[in-house]
Amino acid sequence: MKTPKRLEPLIEEGLIDSVICQLMSGKEAMIYMVRSGEQVRCAKVYKESNKCNFHQRVCYTEGRRIKNSRRARAMENGSFYGRSAREEAWQSTEVDMLCRLGMAGIRVPKFYNFFAGVLLMELITDAEGNVAPRLNDMILTPKQARSYHKILIQQIVTMLSAGIVHGDLSPYNVLINSQGPVIIDLPQAVNAASNHQARYMIKRDIDNLTAFLSRFAPELAQSDYASEIWSYYQHGKLPLARLTGQIKQTIKPINVADVLQVINMVIKKEIAWQRHKQTRWNNSLS
Repeated sequence: MKTPKRLEPLIEEGLIDSVICQLMSGKEAMIYMVRSGEQVRCAKVYKESNKCNFHQRVCYTEGRRIKNSRRARAMENGSFYGRSAREEAWQSTEVDMLCRLGMAGIRVPKFYNFFAGVLLMELITDAEGNVAPRLNDMILTPKQARSYHKILIQQIVTMLSAGIVHGDLSPYNVLINSQGPVIIDLPQAVNAASNHQARYMIKRDIDNLTAFLSRFAPELAQSDYASEIWSYYQHGKLPLARLTGQIKQTIKPINVADVLQVINMVIKKEIAWQRHKQTRWNNSLS
């Protein structure tokens, strides 16, 4: 196929030799299959900032540190330079996540290079060497659904143990190769400790996966791994926690006598305050 303009710099630099085909086009990037020497790889071409909605990214960028103060101010003010810097920071997050998560044992594509707004990484394939399907496009047996769910929950736990939440995990962002699920699409990944939405995001991630996989294994719909995992995380017990998919609700009986005592104290304080105000009022009139 004709080489897209955005991929020409990679050919000029010798990072790739040719473009084989386009794999998909999303809201924020276009994916191509490319040849690099004897290897076939994947090239993710990020779209320009004016074609992306940064307002929808605010919840993901919360807590991300920008070391350069001038750069941070420009990003906050929304100048041309700031928008460019914000786009670059968004893209570099995915590069960082691929490297960090890969080292942590998460099944993500192998990172090769990032140049001119293009991410060059491993092409995930199935057992026959074809492009791996997305989880969302597959029809599974109950056994497969349970197996994939277990693997993905373990991957989410390992990710959270490294302080990271995917933030947009769904059947669309999971590929299935011969060894099982591979997690993709990471520019929106958040720091679990510094992002106030992290708890909500990890629940949404798990609920998205569980809702799809429970179509094939209905009993999965009864699980609540999100609450359990977050509880263990808050208490510093990941990743060694033994998960059950159930969260224990501890309901303590209400001590009516204590409640009445508190109410009585409040009433007495209010009466005393009203008497004090009346006394001050009477004194001001005399």
